[in-house]
Amino acid sequence: MDIGVGLPSVIRGVAGETVLEWARSADQAGFSSLATLDRLVYDNYDSLTTLAAAAAVTERARLLTSILISPLQANTALFAKQAATIDRLSGGRLVLGVAAGSRPDDFRASGIEMGGRGNRIEAQVAEARAIWSGERRGFAGGIGPSLPAAPPILMGGHSPAAINRAARLADGWISGGGGVEMFRHGVAAFRAAWQAAGRSGEPKIVSLTYYALGSRADELADRYLSDYYGFAPPYAQLVLRNAAVGEAKLRSTVDALAEIGCSEVVLAPCGADLEQLKELRTVVGK
Repeated sequence: MDIGVGLPSVIRGVAGETVLEWARSADQAGFSSLATLDRLVYDNYDSLTTLAAAAAVTERARLLTSILISPLQANTALFAKQAATIDRLSGGRLVLGVAAGSRPDDFRASGIEMGGRGNRIEAQVAEARAIWSGERRGFAGGIGPSLPAAPPILMGGHSPAAINRAARLADGWISGGGGVEMFRHGVAAFRAAWQAAGRSGEPKIVSLTYYALGSRADELADRYLSDYYGFAPPYAQLVLRNAAVGEAKLRSTVDALAEIGCSEVVLAPCGADLEQLKELRTVVGK
């Protein structure tokens, strides 16, 4: 199982240089991916812009949106061009994880209807792939930059509709931070849907897992997750209960995910201090 790390770009008040130092250090340490979370109405950095910056200071790790609320990207042609630019500048390292989103304030602030967002994702993925294939769009040809291959697309979500959509359209599925048992049930449903859709090959299956280490681990996890998921307090408590807080919980969570068949776990920090990354390296052997 690959082990990726989330960048602290969604933690309130984090300095830009800290985000880039995380990216540099994690890339040099050998983490498989550098990941961003997405949200509009929050004190965080934009996901795609953050990955573009990370691409400039890294060489090896994949650049993963885990996940991007892609229905907020209303101009699919522009979105596809931005994604292709990151992919080209990074040497083909972009992996797009997308999902429908669940926070009404994000949609209200963007002026986009929340209803119908699942259908919009389907149309968006089809259009983006057509653009990346070089489909002609005007007298000058297609929308560049041209790519040797389209970025892989993963889809998130635990509802039956989201899982079936991922099985039909995506290259794999991303589980949210609800813990090992939520992941276990989601994987079973996704694999069944993958087979029912007549898909061949092995899909990529990713788990987003929050972690906190050190003497302040409980405080960091409670403060961050209660704030970030404050729009849905019961879910915030679910995520907090299942976060990998402390070395023992982190080790047992990683082991359990690997046993279930996780392709990659993305360990998202609850604190922005670089000590969190250093301690993580010690625990996971990076």
